[in-house]
Amino acid sequence: MTDDIVVLGSGYAGTGAVKRLEDELDGEADLTWISDVDHHLVLHESHRVIRDPSVRDKVTFDCESLKAPSTRFINERVDALDTDERTIELADGSTVDYDYVLVAFGSQTAFFGIDGLREHSLTLKSLDDALEIHDAVKDAAAEATTDDPAHVVVGGAGLSGIQSAGEIAQFRDRHRAPIDISLVEGLDNVFPNNDPVVQAKLTKLLEAADIDVLTGEFIGEVDEETVYVGDDTELDYDVLLWTGGITGQDAAQTVDVEQDERSHRINSEHDFTTSDERVFAIGDAALIDQPGDENPAPPTAQAAWQAAEVAGLNLARTVRGQPLETWQHEDKGTLISVGDDAVAHNVVGVNEVVETFGGLPAELLKKTVAARWINDVAGLGAAARAFPDM
Repeated sequence: MTDDIVVLGSGYAGTGAVKRLEDELDGEADLTWISDVDHHLVLHESHRVIRDPSVRDKVTFDCESLKAPSTRFINERVDALDTDERTIELADGSTVDYDYVLVAFGSQTAFFGIDGLREHSLTLKSLDDALEIHDAVKDAAAEATTDDPAHVVVGGAGLSGIQSAGEIAQFRDRHRAPIDISLVEGLDNVFPNNDPVVQAKLTKLLEAADIDVLTGEFIGEVDEETVYVGDDTELDYDVLLWTGGITGQDAAQTVDVEQDERSHRINSEHDFTTSDERVFAIGDAALIDQPGDENPAPPTAQAAWQAAEVAGLNLARTVRGQPLETWQHEDKGTLISVGDDAVAHNVVGVNEVVETFGGLPAELLKKTVAARWINDVAGLGAAARAFPDM
């Protein structure tokens, strides 16, 4: 009897694993791919849509067009996973049986119990989110004047916050829109817990883009008009974007495997197995153990991209009864854009690691990395069309 393998999610982890499984399987198992959206989004470039919504055609790819004909795709939200019955419950009331399942449905935004934040902020986790941010910024600018500019506040100065603020600044400059932008980070520097050199370069680019950077005090409360930062700072806002952290999807709470009690991200080994031999987990949905490191693999696009190759292979090996491969995250560097500028940090070159640089080389490298992923999942033509807008 043929095994049923199900992959949940169409992000980097899910899409990459499906592509590897399709390459590995030769009629040895039936493959089903389930996602609550009908496309794969190049999430680390989704901030480009904030400036220009037409970019969405360059960073989204229909799952039906990406998959092999033999793979069944279901566009529906996962509500629950029953490990006893080995069934996946979907939002439309239907169920899908599995012999092995890869949980790769990503994460959702964490609000950390900050009063009013969930109710009044926008987030950036999907294409619809990016389009909503664009519309909100555009509408706020249309109602503003030079004497009374719109105020956009971005909470969280990690990758998403920095890049989103940069795109809002580019929208402002392109349309000569009356917009003030504030980027708020509770820790002492932008791009927290990273090298001071890259933090300084990013701060310089943000300030050159006329973005007000506030660090060292956390957002404590939000109402419909004001963001309260620390004890003394009040920021009236027209648009509030929150990018300050992630937590597990609601459906992850239903999976009877070992997981973090607070975030409900699933604990997985460095071969992506979990406490249930039929359940594998990867990407933002998981806390993936790393040999020799007390910290799990980072929840980044780069890590999910790397891990997906091995996860797909391991599912195929499980079906065949073969030993599994282990995965160790290899940090190949970080690329961060601020509008049309960029900073590259700890990039792995041919013979050495280049620590930090900016300018045209960093901009071209960021475009190249995005195009490489698009080439892997959608082909050279799609990568070439996307390259100028990355």
